[in-house]
Amino acid sequence: MSSGRVSRHARRRTIPAVVTVCALSAAPLAPQAVASDTPSYSETYRPQFHYTPQKNWMNDPNGLVYHQGEYHLFYQYNPNGNTWGDMSWGHAVSKDLVHWKELPLALSHDDEEMVFSGGAVVDRDNTTGFGTKKNPAMVAVYTGFDKSTGTQAQSLAYSTDRGRTWTKYQGNPVIDIGSKDFRDPKVQWYEPTKSWLMTVSLSAEHKVRFYSSKNLKDWKLSSEFGPAGATGGVWECPDLFPLAVDGNKKKIKWVLVVNINPGGIAGGSAAQYFVGDFDGERFTADDKGTYTPPGGTVVQDFEGTGFGTWTNTGTAFGQGPSAGALDGQLPVEGFDGKGLANSFHGGDSATGTLTSPSFTVDSPYLNFKIGGGRHPHEEGTVLERGPVPEGTVIGDFEGGSYGDWTKTGDAFGTAPATGTLPDQQQVTGWLGDGLANSFLNGDSSTGTLTSPEFTIDKDYIDFLVGGGAHPAGQADPTAVELVVDGRVVRSATGKDTEALNWAAWDVRDLAGKKARIEIVDDNTGGWGHINVDHIVLSDTRARPLSDETSVNLLVDGKIVGSATGAGSETLDWASFDLRPYAGKKAQIQIADMNTGGWGHLLADRFTLADAPARSVLQRADWADYGKDYYAAVSWENAPGGKRYMIGWMDNWDYAGAVPTSPWRGAQTVPREMALRTVDGRIRLISKPVNSLESLRSRSVTATDIMVDSTSKPLIGPAARGKALDIEATFSLKDADRFGLKVRTGAGGEETVIGYDATTEELYVDRTRSGTVDFYSTFPGVQRAPLKAERGKVKLRILVDWSSVEVFGGNGEAVITDQIFPDPASEGVRVFAENGSVKLDEAEVRHLDTYRN
Repeated sequence: MSSGRVSRHARRRTIPAVVTVCALSAAPLAPQAVASDTPSYSETYRPQFHYTPQKNWMNDPNGLVYHQGEYHLFYQYNPNGNTWGDMSWGHAVSKDLVHWKELPLALSHDDEEMVFSGGAVVDRDNTTGFGTKKNPAMVAVYTGFDKSTGTQAQSLAYSTDRGRTWTKYQGNPVIDIGSKDFRDPKVQWYEPTKSWLMTVSLSAEHKVRFYSSKNLKDWKLSSEFGPAGATGGVWECPDLFPLAVDGNKKKIKWVLVVNINPGGIAGGSAAQYFVGDFDGERFTADDKGTYTPPGGTVVQDFEGTGFGTWTNTGTAFGQGPSAGALDGQLPVEGFDGKGLANSFHGGDSATGTLTSPSFTVDSPYLNFKIGGGRHPHEEGTVLERGPVPEGTVIGDFEGGSYGDWTKTGDAFGTAPATGTLPDQQQVTGWLGDGLANSFLNGDSSTGTLTSPEFTIDKDYIDFLVGGGAHPAGQADPTAVELVVDGRVVRSATGKDTEALNWAAWDVRDLAGKKARIEIVDDNTGGWGHINVDHIVLSDTRARPLSDETSVNLLVDGKIVGSATGAGSETLDWASFDLRPYAGKKAQIQIADMNTGGWGHLLADRFTLADAPARSVLQRADWADYGKDYYAAVSWENAPGGKRYMIGWMDNWDYAGAVPTSPWRGAQTVPREMALRTVDGRIRLISKPVNSLESLRSRSVTATDIMVDSTSKPLIGPAARGKALDIEATFSLKDADRFGLKVRTGAGGEETVIGYDATTEELYVDRTRSGTVDFYSTFPGVQRAPLKAERGKVKLRILVDWSSVEVFGGNGEAVITDQIFPDPASEGVRVFAENGSVKLDEAEVRHLDTYRN
């Protein structure tokens, strides 16, 4: 069934299964410091000036409030492990938003409920009766997740000792509408009506509700906002607050932040915002007008009875355009005219392609509409399975036995499976008559299969793998592991599908080593099994079969551009920049190679134009354009009326797979928020809190450096580092792209922070940033619109051991990305491409750890 609406409970309970993916070209596992009961805070990727708990899983910031000289940071926390689960509120405090002290667990899960996200206030007038006017209670308003029913309702807890100990209110829940998608209350005092205001999300409906109360216990619904803006995923963690425009306290606008997952501007999780007015009951977003895409020459609009000169393979697209939704499909919206390409013929299980005739590129842009599944094209995949790699077979699971492989547990049975096991979805893609399949007796069984020792004497180890996506290094893996000298040096998993696909490990650096293959199933939950077949040492790298649902641009037969749906039956605009390919031969390819959920694609109105069309995502407003800024909320009661915001520095796509231990999850640097008029439009801007400067130690400065089509070290060894605060100003010349490269090192490792003068965009490229292979879409380039100001581009870059936060201009363009580089990669370089740029000034400041 095609459905993009997944509750937070459903999504997050299955995080180990849904956010990890088969590393089709897995890099060596990153080195990790040995975890102990007392972390050293010097582990490989441990942030030095971003808050992390000593150990275990952390996600959304919660309960942000200032009280008696302390900023409180509560957060979603698993006290029992390094993966999502047993949601409770962790707790830390700070006097300056920089130096944090971790405190004991605040609100704990119990047998009846988990404690999901929410806010906190200080009840100064004792409206609840939980405290006194002399000692007002701190009141947490949180979403209680009922373990027995799956419903989400709003509940209270209170503390009269500065948040150190808590009591849950006996009258909980205080708002219960019987919903499984009703969560993340943010509460504040609204002075004009002398009442409490709650902002809370109806997540699956893409709505925010506003409630009012005199005592935090009895609530009245005031209004709803939404759907609006980006609606590709669930809406979560809303926040509403007023700000002065351009510092004018007589001109106040309200900001509604709505975090969205998936469907963010960079893919996956993100923080969207709306600017508007609030009258005490209703939020009204400013009218941004209607959008008209650029005109041009339509090359395919699917208005005919057939596909014309386009080549149709497979069965997914049928014999001609669709007039809308097909049998079993949700309503299809957003296409133009009467027809569109729709690959839902036969449901999600069918595959196929539509390919245009070759054409000469003579226009700057190709605009089109796209919808359907979110399965991006992955580099190195093929549309048709090639020949089986030749070489030395380590295990093909033929002959009715495991031979000299060693077996433990009961998951793999006494002999290889001959295909699909009882109660299992259909297994496909294996070779011959047998495979290793740990679904024997369902997902509840566990066990291992270990090969005899062999010598690595070829370049690659190729194998077929399917089943669950629970990587090695996490709790309860379902993984294929390469073990050398007693250590796991390569790992791969399935992708939560029963279809086996090729994976390949480059083992040239391990030539001559003795090794074993271990197939591990330690998982008893959903997708807690693994399918493996035909493990072979080969000099040929196996290429996996694509499972994309994408529109591709082919130039000279190679894919140079690709776009995918957003997990929605509503089509939206997308665009390919054709300028680099002027005069070349190109083709448009619409590919549906996916047979799982949302395994279909919608496409319409391919148009050659002089300007790019902009999608709903691009037209929406984002607090951050990076991959790793989510659940962003702000502090209440901050001194001086300041509005400080913090976000979870991660993305639900891969949060359960990031290679950190004994903790998993970090918070961003707190940011001071403001509203500023940029190009005639009011924008939310941000900058790191000023108190971050207290961590600065030594610094070094460079001025008046001309860079012409090259990359070179910035200043020298004094600028090297893993924890840096960099400010740089460039003067535009004729370079297409320019900027800084940080965390550079051996083997070409680098994180590129640049400005593209041809598109007027700030960008971060982390494709070569270090360990990137733990999730297929982790490597990539994130972009944010940014216009030069009087011919200059200003950058503020915060570099930590496992992240970069980039503030462009005056903070109107921000990109936050995690990175996982080798600890030895400490270089900083300045670069320019296709021309020259002047670096007016760059100051590199080294930052110390926030821990006292």
